[in-house]
Amino acid sequence: MATAGGAEAVIVALADPTRRAVLDLLVDHGDGTATTLAGELPVSRPAVIKHLGVLDRAGLVEARRRGREVRYSVRPEPLVETAEWMEGIAARWDARLTALKRLAESDHPA
Repeated sequence: MATAGGAEAVIVALADPTRRAVLDLLVDHGDGTATTLAGELPVSRPAVIKHLGVLDRAGLVEARRRGREVRYSVRPEPLVETAEWMEGIAARWDARLTALKRLAESDHPA
């Protein structure tokens, strides 16, 4: 299960729309290079490389060198762990709201 710190890196990485677009392209294509990704985005190759670095530091992509090129692919585990962490927070919040609703609807004040 993700910690708040691990989830923070994922959330920060995904806060940028270009990084989300990079991740979407990698999911759609299975993998890609900075050059192929830049060809499908309105940003330069150096910008894509910087975005891939942020995604890599968050654990969302992995890089594999093949000769002169570096191919990137998605690592889904951090996304799953972050989603589970967020679901846990949502469940605890829902439980608190349910308890508050019961209290508000009860005939006997606390």
